[in-house]
Amino acid sequence: MNDKFSFPVQGLNCASCAVRAETALNAIDGVTAEVNFATLRADVVVTHPIESAALVDALNAVNKPAELVSTRLSIEGMTCASCVNRVETALLAASGVVNAEVNLATGEARIESLGTPDATLLDAVKQGGKTASLITTNTPSAPSFGDEAENMRRAFILSALLTLPVFVLEMGGHVFPAFHHLIARTFGMQTSWLLQAVLTTLVLVFPGCSIWRDGIRSLVKRQPDMNALVVLGSGAAFFYSVFVLIAPALLPQAARSVYFEAAAVIITLILAGRWMEARAKGKTGAAIARLIALRPSSATVERDGKQQIIAVETLVKGDKLVIKPGERIAVDGTVLSGESWVDESMLTGEPLPVLKSKGASVTAGTMNTTGSFTFEAQKLGSDTVLSQIIEMVQKAQSARLPVQNLVNQITAWFVPAVLALALLTGVVWAMFGPDPALTYALAAGVSVLIIACPCAMGLATPTSIMVGAGRAADLGVLFAKGSALQELSSVTTVAFDKTGTLTEGRPSVTAIALYADRSQDRALELAASIESVSEHPIARALVAKAQEHSLDLLEVSSFESLTGAGLRAQIKGQSVLIGNRKLLGEAAVDLRALPADGIGTEVLLAVDQILIAHFEISDPLKPNAKVAIDRLRDSGVKTVMLTGDTAQAGQRVADELGIDHCIGGILPGAKADAIKSLQANGAVAFVGDGINDAPALVQANVGIAIGTGTDVAIEAADIVLLSGDPNALSAAFTVSIATLRNIKQNLIWAFAYNVLLIPIAAGILYPGFGLLLTPALAAGAMALSSVFVVSNALRLRAVGS
Repeated sequence: MNDKFSFPVQGLNCASCAVRAETALNAIDGVTAEVNFATLRADVVVTHPIESAALVDALNAVNKPAELVSTRLSIEGMTCASCVNRVETALLAASGVVNAEVNLATGEARIESLGTPDATLLDAVKQGGKTASLITTNTPSAPSFGDEAENMRRAFILSALLTLPVFVLEMGGHVFPAFHHLIARTFGMQTSWLLQAVLTTLVLVFPGCSIWRDGIRSLVKRQPDMNALVVLGSGAAFFYSVFVLIAPALLPQAARSVYFEAAAVIITLILAGRWMEARAKGKTGAAIARLIALRPSSATVERDGKQQIIAVETLVKGDKLVIKPGERIAVDGTVLSGESWVDESMLTGEPLPVLKSKGASVTAGTMNTTGSFTFEAQKLGSDTVLSQIIEMVQKAQSARLPVQNLVNQITAWFVPAVLALALLTGVVWAMFGPDPALTYALAAGVSVLIIACPCAMGLATPTSIMVGAGRAADLGVLFAKGSALQELSSVTTVAFDKTGTLTEGRPSVTAIALYADRSQDRALELAASIESVSEHPIARALVAKAQEHSLDLLEVSSFESLTGAGLRAQIKGQSVLIGNRKLLGEAAVDLRALPADGIGTEVLLAVDQILIAHFEISDPLKPNAKVAIDRLRDSGVKTVMLTGDTAQAGQRVADELGIDHCIGGILPGAKADAIKSLQANGAVAFVGDGINDAPALVQANVGIAIGTGTDVAIEAADIVLLSGDPNALSAAFTVSIATLRNIKQNLIWAFAYNVLLIPIAAGILYPGFGLLLTPALAAGAMALSSVFVVSNALRLRAVGS
C-alpha cells in the first residue's frame, strides 16, 4: 500500500512547531511525513497498514492536533442493525478515516477523516453492501422519509393485491374443506398451484424486488443482513413449492405441499412493516422540521433605494432588510432604524415580545409583531443562530450513546448465528420430525430465518435519541453532544456558577432606606444625578432605578471622583456625597442610624453632611433559580455553588436558594479544580455562562451552558439552555432520564423478542403442545416488533408537557 494524506495541522506557531509535529509523525512505523509551516499542512505517506487514529494521537501528544474533515453521507437500503455495523466497519477500514457513525433512523453516516477523498468513502460504503450519496449542502435540512414511506406504501398495496388470491386459494381450503373440494372439482389443484406460482413470482419480482436485490447482494458479499434472512426464508418456501409443482414424483406423497402463500405473505408483511416504520420515522424528525419551518424563504431587501423581494439564499452580508408586521426575520443582524416588539419565544422560550430599536440584535426565525424596522444582515445561511441550533439538534439526533456499543457487539455475530440455527433447525426436523418431516423442516427453518431479523434491535437506540433530542429542543434544551443524553441521567451533583447563571448578572437597586425625612424619589433623584457621570456598574444601577421611576436628572457641578470610595459634587448649591461608609465617616457624617450589615453592596447618600439614604445594590436572583434548585433537590441531586464572592456573601445566596454547599472566594481558573474534587464523589454537571467558565464546563462530566452567555462557554458545553432560565435544567434531566429509560425498554423488547420467539419458531413447543409457528406468522411478528420499537420512542414527544 502507498496511501497519501494532506491535512491541516493546528498550533503551528513557528518552524520548530512544524519540526516537532513532523518528528512525531515520522516516529510511527511505515509513515513518512512532511509538515510545512508556510501552508500549516502535513503531507503524509503511509506504506504499512496502520490505524488513522495513530496519526491523530501522535500529533495530539505534541499538542499539534490534526484538523479533521467532516463528511456526511446519505446511505440507501439500510434495514437493520447488521447493516449499520457492516457499513461502519467498511468506512472505518478506509484509509484516513478516524471516526464513523452510521445512524439507522436517519439513514446518514457522519465521518471524520484526514481528508479522505469522497470517492474513497463512497466506495467503502459500496464494499459494505450499500450505496451512498454525498450530502453537500451546509444548510441544515430535515430528514425526509416522505418518499420512502410513499414508495413502501405503493409496494405494499401491490404486494397485498397479488398475495390475497394466493392466500385465499391455499389457506381457504384448510379453513373450509368445501372450498378445497370446489377447487379440485373445477380447475383442479395443479392449476391452482400454477396460478399461485405466477402470482407469487410477481410479488417477488416487482414489490419484493428491492428486498431480493439487497439480500442477494449481501449473500454474494458474504455479509448477510436482514434482507438475506428474508430472501433465504421466502426463497426456500418458493423454490420448494416450485419443485413440488414441476416434479412432484421425486417427493414422497406426504411432502407434496406448496408454500407459495408463505413466500408471498412474508414479502407483503415485511413491506407493511417498512411502510409503518417509514411513517413513524418521519414523525421522529418533526422537531427539525418545525425549526426549519421558522426560516423564511424570501426577504424584502433595499438596494439602490428600491425595495425588492428576493430569495434568502441570495442575500449578502451588509444587505439592508426591511421587516414588516407579522414577518419572520430571515437572517441575523443589527437594527438600523425603526423599532418593534419581536417574539423570540422560539429562541428563548420567553412568551413576552422584546423591544428592538436601533443597535439591537435580531435573530433569524424570530417573529416581528406590530412595528416595522430595517436591519443590516450580518450572519447568513449556516452562520445564523437558528441554523446552528438546527445543526446542534441534528448532531445530537445522529449521535451514538455508549449503550449502543452493546447492540453493535451483538449484531456482529447475530445474523451468522441465526443462519446456523435455521440450518440446524431444518436438519433436526428432517431427521427426527414426524411425517412429512421435510415439510416441517422447511416451515421451521424459514420461520427462524424470518422471526430473528434484528431490525427492531437496530432501531431501538437511534429512534429514541432522535425523538428525545427533538423534544429537548422544543423545551429550549440543546444537547450539543449526543452522549450527554445518557451521561446526564447518571449525574449526582450539579455545580452552578453564580453570576449570570443563578443571578441576572447585572447589579440593581434592591432596597432603599431613607433618613432625614427625605422622600424616596428625592433621594433617588440626587443619587442618580451624581452617578450619571460615572460608567461604574453600580452607578448604572442607580440611574436605571431613577429611570424606572421616571425621574429627571439634575444638573451636576464641581464633580469629583474619589477612587475606591465614591463621588462628591454640587447639586443646586448643595454638597452631595455618595459612596461607602469609610468615605462618609471621614467626612464627619453621622452613621449611627445605619444597620450593622447588609446583604449586597451598600451605597450611602449624604447632603450637606447629613445622611439621606442607604441604597442596597445587589445582583438579583433569576426568577426561577430557586425552583430549579428545589426540583434538583427533590430528585436526589446534590447542588453546589461556585462564586468569586466572599464565602460569607456566597453562603447567604446559597441559603436563600437552598443550595447544599457553597464554595466562595474561588478564582476563575480554580473552578475546574473544584469540579475535579467534586468528581471524587460521582458524576458532576457544571452550569455556567462566562468565558472563565469554559475550563470548568470541559472538566465536568456534563457541561451545561446558559444560552444567553458567551459563545466560548456555549462551544465548550455538552448541553445549552437556550432561554437562560436555570429551570430549563429540570427539563434537560427529565428528557435525559426518559430517553435512557425508553432506550432500555426498546432494547429489552428487541432482545426478549428474539430470545423468546426464535425457540418457538424452531418448534420447541411442538412436542408438548403441538404448536408450530408458520412463516407467515413469523413475518407478521417481526414487522410488529419494529413498529413497536418506533412507536414506543414516539412517546417521548410528550415528555415534559
